[in-house]
Amino acid sequence: MQLSRFTDIGLRAIMRLAVSDEADGRVTTRLIARQVNASEHHVAKAVSRLVDLGLVEAQRGRTGGLFITRAGREVSVGALIRELEGDREVVVCTGEHPCPLAGTCRLRRILADAKAAFYRELDRYTLTELVTAPTAGLLRLLATTPASGSVEREERP
Repeated sequence: MQLSRFTDIGLRAIMRLAVSDEADGRVTTRLIARQVNASEHHVAKAVSRLVDLGLVEAQRGRTGGLFITRAGREVSVGALIRELEGDREVVVCTGEHPCPLAGTCRLRRILADAKAAFYRELDRYTLTELVTAPTAGLLRLLATTPASGSVEREERP
């Protein structure tokens, strides 16, 4: 199973937010995009979905920015990916061009079982568990350096 680019960016963004603190200054979509090597537009779409899910809070204004919520820290990786990916079938056997084997094929059931096992394994971990050492160290480094390598902070005006 391959995760979509949207899910990948959503995971990177929320992991980056999970290591933020007051000392990091204001965390914005633009800053995250630079730090996780993704377009600002794609990060904005992923962050918007994370806000809708209650995992991230977005505050406008001079002192605003993006903040991970308690629910965001405690969400299981499996639940987060299900929400970002949508819980769709691995293969679609019906529709406009249905598979002629659909009635007797075991592949659909085997793939559904594999998907369930995939999510069951991911459900064992919370987002907080993803951002432990050494990942947390790298994410904290990204919090203070943009993708170009020079030290830069986005400060409050």
